[in-house]
Amino acid sequence: MPRPRPALPVLTVLASLVLAGCGSEAAEPRATGQTGGPRPADSGQAGGDRPDIGLPKDVVMVVDKGQPSEAAHQPALDDAFRFIQAMRHGIVAQDPDDVAYQHYATAGAARYARGQIEQWVEGGWTPTGKDQYYDAETSSVGEGNGVLVTFCRDQSQTFSKSLQTGEVHKTEKSPKSFQKYSVLMREKPDEAGAWQAGQIEVRGEAEECRR
Repeated sequence: MPRPRPALPVLTVLASLVLAGCGSEAAEPRATGQTGGPRPADSGQAGGDRPDIGLPKDVVMVVDKGQPSEAAHQPALDDAFRFIQAMRHGIVAQDPDDVAYQHYATAGAARYARGQIEQWVEGGWTPTGKDQYYDAETSSVGEGNGVLVTFCRDQSQTFSKSLQTGEVHKTEKSPKSFQKYSVLMREKPDEAGAWQAGQIEVRGEAEECRR
């Protein structure tokens, strides 16, 4: 059975917001410097009343964020990856109603996360292995109250494991291993410094992400 893969939705709302926020500033090169190099994602809670997003030892997320184009984008960048990890947490928990992704996402992004979790649950699979994220960039969107976070994913070393038999379904590295994510983040109105994903677009076979 083939490994479940994220759907590739066409999000016109996201596209229109990005276009509205583009200009000479958005076209300038963005900083992609290293901040200590790749490292595992958050091991658990991010502080305050945030939900647990810890993952089992065999489910590894290696995140190389680099630096945002503006220092003010850092919280949005951090919470964008917490959203991705929270979605992974829901898959491992086999719970489409997991509170973790609902804390970090709303609207289309929350529906996307739920749909992904449901696919894994229906297939009877759970992830295992190393998932890698890199080349993150940020840009202001709209009237400055949103941040678009884009990044690459290499899923060539993460696989599906049958919950029933424990069998790991391995696949070879190919163009399908690389994806490009675009996540539209907005600050939560009821929690200062916390951001939520509102829309997400995932493009498969992303040539610019191959390495």
